[in-house]
Amino acid sequence: MKKILLLTFLPLFTMAQNKLDIATLWKFGRLSEHMVSPDGKLAIYAVKHYDLKANKGANTIFTQRVNTVVRTGRDLSLRDEPAATVVLDETINAFGARFTPDGKKISYLSAKSGEVQLFECDLDGKNSHKITNVRGGINGYKYSPKMTHIALVMDVKLDQEVKEVYPDLDKTNARIIDGLFYRHWDAWHDYAYSHLFIQPYSNGNLTGELVDLMKDERFDCPVPPQGDDDEFNWSPDGTKLAYDCKKLQGTADAVSTNSDIYVYDLNTKVTRNISEANQGYDKNPQFSPDGTKLAWLSMEEAGNESARNTLVMFDYTAPKASKPAGNGTIQAAIYIMPKITPLTNKFDYTLENFIWLDNARLAFNAVFEGTKQLYMFDPKLRSISRVVPITKGVHDYGALCLVPKTTILLAAKTSMSMPNELFLVDIGSGNEFEYSQVNKNILEQTKMGKVEKRMVKTTDNKDMLVWVIYPPDFDASKKYPTLLYCQGGPQSPVSQFFSYRWNFQLMAANGYIVVAPNRRGLPGFGSEWNDAITNDYGGQCMKDYLSAIDDVAKEPYVNKDKLGAVGASFGGYSVYWLAGNHNKRFKTFIAHCGMFNMESWYGTTEEMFFANHDNGGPYWDQKQSPNNFDASPHKFVKNWDTPILIIHNEKDYRVPLNQGMEAFTAAQLKGIPSKFLYFPDENHWVTKPQNSVLWQRVFFEWLDQTLK
Repeated sequence: MKKILLLTFLPLFTMAQNKLDIATLWKFGRLSEHMVSPDGKLAIYAVKHYDLKANKGANTIFTQRVNTVVRTGRDLSLRDEPAATVVLDETINAFGARFTPDGKKISYLSAKSGEVQLFECDLDGKNSHKITNVRGGINGYKYSPKMTHIALVMDVKLDQEVKEVYPDLDKTNARIIDGLFYRHWDAWHDYAYSHLFIQPYSNGNLTGELVDLMKDERFDCPVPPQGDDDEFNWSPDGTKLAYDCKKLQGTADAVSTNSDIYVYDLNTKVTRNISEANQGYDKNPQFSPDGTKLAWLSMEEAGNESARNTLVMFDYTAPKASKPAGNGTIQAAIYIMPKITPLTNKFDYTLENFIWLDNARLAFNAVFEGTKQLYMFDPKLRSISRVVPITKGVHDYGALCLVPKTTILLAAKTSMSMPNELFLVDIGSGNEFEYSQVNKNILEQTKMGKVEKRMVKTTDNKDMLVWVIYPPDFDASKKYPTLLYCQGGPQSPVSQFFSYRWNFQLMAANGYIVVAPNRRGLPGFGSEWNDAITNDYGGQCMKDYLSAIDDVAKEPYVNKDKLGAVGASFGGYSVYWLAGNHNKRFKTFIAHCGMFNMESWYGTTEEMFFANHDNGGPYWDQKQSPNNFDASPHKFVKNWDTPILIIHNEKDYRVPLNQGMEAFTAAQLKGIPSKFLYFPDENHWVTKPQNSVLWQRVFFEWLDQTLK
């Protein structure tokens, strides 16, 4: 099998002394929530640090000058090195920090008063003032641009508990359920719904009537489980509020991805659904700077959460069709919705974040060939897609914002060798300059391994991008144990992410070569590659995994007798499947929150739209063969012969706990060396600091016992 090699070496730090270890991993500050002030002079961002002993983390809010940017030709630099200034320390644990629209204050959320409330303070963090005093707290907020109103997100209890229906049974915690989605992600339904409210605001105080835009509606905004404030935005004149909402309940909600864009008009007090024709996800609406257009992310396919995310636009200035009256005259009062215009439908990659640059152009990030790059959409471009790349390189760019009155973006950037930092990026040239230096001191003292971009031929003669991460101080004359990393999703990219659980540099620092393929079913290589995994879990994507590990294992520095396979979620499925179909390749397996028995998983998971789409419907109504239920890993347990570590979490309702328990029972009854790591207080992820450290310790102890 011929291979194409393209090596990419990420920069190593000359002061590096130590290999990455678990303790160092938890010293990194985790940067998020950046924004530039309206006058373009300051940036604000949050950095979370964790206290392992206290088993919790806390945000510190920083500001830093931006107006020292100097352009020399195509290069960016800073006139001086502006120091980051702490404005809200970790005792406040603020989040959602932003500049107010007039740039005079900083607004933020904090639970320092017992429940999460909205506060304001001066730009130096002084003179903090509580804005809301809402029983139960608030979940999100946004000021209108002219600061006449604030949009607030709050929970509204609309459903009755059993003990409220039957008051004489006040000690019962039972539930009476008449539809699906009774639990979602990591929580049972709490009888409440997240609603969007508007209240007048003036000079640091809320005044007037609090209006529930979703009064008596049993729906949520933002859309759970991971919705945020990007899902609602004001028009520039403050007269409209656009938001997304999935107005479905129970079983209908569980089987559909159909969320829509709604626009509430403060003057008419009317809410209008402007995306009703589309049956897939419509999310994150944003008005153009002049308020004449509204853009949002849209997926055309109903029921497919991993379809290509594209940008579409609603133009308020477009002619609105009118309806002829019976006598041939025109009834001008009839409102017929203008057509929604697709913007990036010719761009075959999925979008994640976007912003308006002006009234015509937009910038966004998208997954591209194992990375995430910044792009610009310009309707005046002559190319078919009207899209041009801004950046290129071995990195992931995430959330972005525009420095006002410039052509410079402030964007979050990461790589396998660097946690999130902020970079200034020139839109025209793509040149970048590191702006924040949250983890500079740690990185300068930490030795990272080489990251290689390797192209591998698949069994159907396609070129597959595979990342290979080598141990620090790699010596090609030695032989190394090697891990095949199996990605989850299943449609999540193996890009340049810096994970605090599946951290490739930490694995490499422990003496392992890591092989991370962008197998079939991952975005960044076009829709055909992404969609190829549908109802083919045990097919070509598994062949891709074996092609990747077989190709790298040919190298003289790989110990072919010490190969392991590891992964979570669909990666856990992959590990279970490979355990029964690996033909003696691997000497150990680690599966975390993996799908083991596809029929029992189908009957216990919660987002049925995902289960139905990826599996071609329920297991009792299969029209295709072979299919995912035929390829269920539990059907190959008879072939299991290799040690396996199984990890699973109690509050994982996406891949429920029974999947890990069934796999562990099978391994034990077959007499296979096995261990079960169980977390009673974690969901599909592992988020608590001490749990995360335990996860890493058990992970590497198992690998050391079975591969070294």
